Amino acid sequence: MLSWGANQGMVKPSRFLSTRWFWHPLSLVDDYPSQQRPALFLPGELWIIMAMNFFDIAGILVALAAAFAFINHKLLKLPTTVGLMLLAMLHAVALLLIDRIVPGVSVLSAAETLIGSIDFDQTLMQGMLGYLLFAGALHVNLNDLKKQTAVIVLLATIGVLATTFIVGGLTYVITGWLGIQVRFIYCLIFGSIVAPTDPIAVLGIFKSLGAPKSLETKIAGESLFNDGVGVVVFIALLGIAGLGGHGESPADVNQPNESNRIVQQSEQEHPHDVQASSELTETNAGDVTKLFALEAGGGIALGFVLGLLAFLMLRSIDHYATEILISLAMVTGGYALAMKLHLSGPLAMVVAGLILGNHGRTLAMSDKTREHLDTFWELVDELLNAVLFVLIGLEVLVLSFQEKYLLAGALAIPAVLLARFLSVGTVMTVVKKATGREFTPHAIKVMTWGGLRGGISVALALSLKEEIHARQSQYDNVGELVLTMTYVVVAFSILVGGLTIGPMLSRLGLTGQGKTDAH
Repeated sequence: MLSWGANQGMVKPSRFLSTRWFWHPLSLVDDYPSQQRPALFLPGELWIIMAMNFFDIAGILVALAAAFAFINHKLLKLPTTVGLMLLAMLHAVALLLIDRIVPGVSVLSAAETLIGSIDFDQTLMQGMLGYLLFAGALHVNLNDLKKQTAVIVLLATIGVLATTFIVGGLTYVITGWLGIQVRFIYCLIFGSIVAPTDPIAVLGIFKSLGAPKSLETKIAGESLFNDGVGVVVFIALLGIAGLGGHGESPADVNQPNESNRIVQQSEQEHPHDVQASSELTETNAGDVTKLFALEAGGGIALGFVLGLLAFLMLRSIDHYATEILISLAMVTGGYALAMKLHLSGPLAMVVAGLILGNHGRTLAMSDKTREHLDTFWELVDELLNAVLFVLIGLEVLVLSFQEKYLLAGALAIPAVLLARFLSVGTVMTVVKKATGREFTPHAIKVMTWGGLRGGISVALALSLKEEIHARQSQYDNVGELVLTMTYVVVAFSILVGGLTIGPMLSRLGLTGQGKTDAH
């Protein structure tokens, strides 16, 4: 493993650029301490990639996104999200075929190195996600959201937890049937990865469908909040698995505590037959509750403070360029502050976006400012969305698919859909009985099929793989298994679900811009 000083980070075998280098605007090679540079026997294409700076890599990704968007618009005419991911995957497959047919061509190696150099989970979770969530929340009507508060809150909390455990239990059965050795806790982690719907994918697909307003609000509102909750559940389960968690110091990694030692011993003695109850009892429920309250509650509180501060600043001036800059600074600085304080950055950005998009829009902005701010954030949303789904498609190049893992992923698809159906159906039924309100016909079906998974799930799976690898665990293959299963579920969700949700709404008679319902 190539490495430099502990405070500077680590070069990983599969990802030669850390987040620090990917987002750094200066030359990577120039920033390397000369005495700590890797040996000169590295492949030539690797040196080319390492010599690239942020603008070079961003330029390549934007160029690919533009080319794929053009092809999709002219020929395929698919929803942008679906079209970009499909074309990126086809591009990756084409490179793989070229490498098989003409082994001497180095284009595949260079492409793999380029994609592998981008730390996808960090790029999304600490780079793009804040901007995408803020842009999405900015255009959500708060009054419409309030009407669906009970459903959204229950789906974003109880629904996520229920899906996590249902998928985890079914995954444990699936892997056992396939003869794959996986502890139950890792099955639960996979459940937490695919439990939250992706707000980026959901908002991108549903934006142009013309579904009933209440149904669109439920799906959009749930997706904006449940990803933050899902990340917190994921972090808590990592701690249960002895993989650390949020804010763990390097010393903690090298010197595991007693609970980690027990988990490691369990791994050695009972790789598959260990019972769920014995694994979960090692965890202090109070600590998990505290973590959840701190991450989720603290993130919401921080978002409220950031949104209020930005609102007061915008109300005091009337200069659209400065006001746009304030909103940009709030997202950039606010998300970084949330990560520093170990609070939920996604939830903070959603709350801040709702405040600025509703109260700020009506009480603190002139018509000119409102127009320019909307245009700016729509462009940011479209650009980052395009780059994100191109990256998801190209991730095929750095995955090592095994037949059993692919089969496990395929079997996980109905498991995820079943868990989604049960959680959504239970929540909707409870709210209906408790309040006596009626929902849009076929709402459970649509929300089950339209609960798309996307980049957040892939990012969490990649972070799990890297965490396991960093621990040099004897269960290194678990990270690859979870990543493969996640990618299969995400690909099916976006490509199949994204393509068919529109026809499904039409068949159910739920399309039409003017079609609304009371609940």
